[in-house]
Amino acid sequence: MSIQTFLDIALALLVIGVAVWTIVARDLFVAVVAYVVYGLFLALVWIRMYAPDVALTEAAVGGGVTGVLLVAAGKRLDMSAIDIDRQKPSTTLAILAAGCSILLAGVLMIVILSLPAPAPTLAPQAAAAASGPGAGLGNPITAVLMSYRSFDTMLEKVVLILAVVGVWSVGADQAWGAAPAPFGPDRPYDALVFLAKALAPVGAIIGFHIFWTGADAPGGAFQGGALLAAMWMVALMGRLIELPRIDARWLRLALVAGPAVFLAVGIAGAMLAGSFFAYPSAFAKPLILSIEAFMVLSIAVALTMLVAGPPYRKGAP
Repeated sequence: MSIQTFLDIALALLVIGVAVWTIVARDLFVAVVAYVVYGLFLALVWIRMYAPDVALTEAAVGGGVTGVLLVAAGKRLDMSAIDIDRQKPSTTLAILAAGCSILLAGVLMIVILSLPAPAPTLAPQAAAAASGPGAGLGNPITAVLMSYRSFDTMLEKVVLILAVVGVWSVGADQAWGAAPAPFGPDRPYDALVFLAKALAPVGAIIGFHIFWTGADAPGGAFQGGALLAAMWMVALMGRLIELPRIDARWLRLALVAGPAVFLAVGIAGAMLAGSFFAYPSAFAKPLILSIEAFMVLSIAVALTMLVAGPPYRKGAP
């Protein structure tokens, strides 16, 4: 057995072990920490599968933004006041769930092992189209997202906006228009303030770099936007800045900017390039970069406001 194979097996066992730890943990905070660790290990798995774009997304969302979201949700739910033992499922239900999980894992394993070798792939065609005049991109993942399935990519961002609207809608009527509750205490720890001052600027630069290089290398709008959202949250936790009011015009424009620009370019493509969501060959790459720039803004704002929660005002129920 080679060292590489041994490390792959060890990584797989670590992922399974952390997954089990996440499920069996009885403390909310411990379960969230385990979930974040699980996301980071999955990012390593994607790296080993030569999928750096997916690894970046998993690290930023699964290991970062989602962890903060779960911690904030647990704090609002006050899980410490819930009797966890009373929420424990029956033995029959636990056995049924375990059996279904094992069955699904077995079916997936059979399907994967039955694939032909080498497996069929459209990667060469995608790479050729990405570097051709139709897109002018060096990263085939970005070419697929922005050219082959551009309508789906736009709708994914619309879903984020609808999720933010759903979160805002659960706020009290008396709090409508106000800002969400602060991320941290009025006087955060000095260590957290120092971390926010040191980490946020560097992380923001890295986020912009990941977005900009996404056209020709691993990265892109979602990865860059998720990282910018994480840095915004760090600054909010250190109380370096405050959350905006949800009725702020700039906030709402930033939320819809990405899908709106994407849709406008798609409609223009029907008139200028002969097809909805098509790009004129001479302007394909600049148009895609422009769309992704506005997408970064919308993604960063949407993820941050999802974690921030509904509007809050003291005295409102």
